[in-house]
Amino acid sequence: MSSDQYRRSALQKQNEIVAIQKKKAAEIKRILDINSRILSVQEAARKASSVSAFESRLRDIARYQRDVASSEKKVADFEKNIGQLQARIAEDQRRQADEEQREGKRRIQDESNRMRQQTQHMAAVDSTLRHHSALHRRTEHAIAKLLQPLERIVVLFLASNPIDQQQLRLDEEARSIGQMIRGSKHRDVVKLETRWALQSSDLLQALNECQPTIVHFSGHGSDQDEIIFQSPSGQAKSVSKEAIVQVMKTVAENIRLVFFNTCYSHGQAEAVVEHIEAAIGMNTSIGDEAARVFSSNFYSAIGFGLSVRKAFDQARAALMLEGIPEHDTPILFVQAGLDADEIVLVTP
Repeated sequence: MSSDQYRRSALQKQNEIVAIQKKKAAEIKRILDINSRILSVQEAARKASSVSAFESRLRDIARYQRDVASSEKKVADFEKNIGQLQARIAEDQRRQADEEQREGKRRIQDESNRMRQQTQHMAAVDSTLRHHSALHRRTEHAIAKLLQPLERIVVLFLASNPIDQQQLRLDEEARSIGQMIRGSKHRDVVKLETRWALQSSDLLQALNECQPTIVHFSGHGSDQDEIIFQSPSGQAKSVSKEAIVQVMKTVAENIRLVFFNTCYSHGQAEAVVEHIEAAIGMNTSIGDEAARVFSSNFYSAIGFGLSVRKAFDQARAALMLEGIPEHDTPILFVQAGLDADEIVLVTP
């Protein structure tokens, strides 16, 4: 082949590179467009008013992620093709230079000038490719950050209201807690799980199933450091402090706070912090309204990312604001060596 033929072969491959680069740029633009959609869907997910809406947005994100992966594979294939063409261009150029040497000094000089121009062109192409590679890396980082799983906490609300005891408005308490969590800043990372008509046989099942961060007991307690559960017939069944502490010991890996919103529960709260970071109990009986106001405001503060100490103090202040004279009834206990001001359950 003559030097002209080698030159035409190299130029043809360069044109192929340019065409591939256009396709690559189109795929990169598509990736950016899809990323914009992902960001929009993520924002919509954060504002979702229901679990089904939230899960729908997650499915949209997953679908878009698959589209991004498909485009990224195409970009990688384009880069591979470009590399192969560049290698073949280099081989054509070498042979072209050999032919040019045999064709004379003048032709070599002319070709040398052309090669300098071509080198400048390839440098511009390389610069463009580097820019696209940097853009691709930034896109990957943005997607990875967007899809990073949220550090959610679970509040397990355990309610027991035996038929042979004074009937408590536990449903109102649960409703108020849920409402205050939904109104908090970090509502998306706080999940409220409820279990009703709790029997002693239900406790371990609920704890293993929900893997809660906070366990909330709501119902009756006795001045013998007992919690009142329900029997299968709906009658009261007392569970000792020792039994509750033993249960908490077996599941302490995930639980960080136990909230005993039951009468005379300070002994249980004090005992359980041997295994759990913090606990709240009542040093005497507590009324329905006080229990509802205190617990709902406590979880509201937790949902705003406040420490356990600040949440506890705000909940007590809420009782005072409502004119409920039971603000000294709740007691906060913390495990030895820990500071309640440094225990933050919701990390933004």
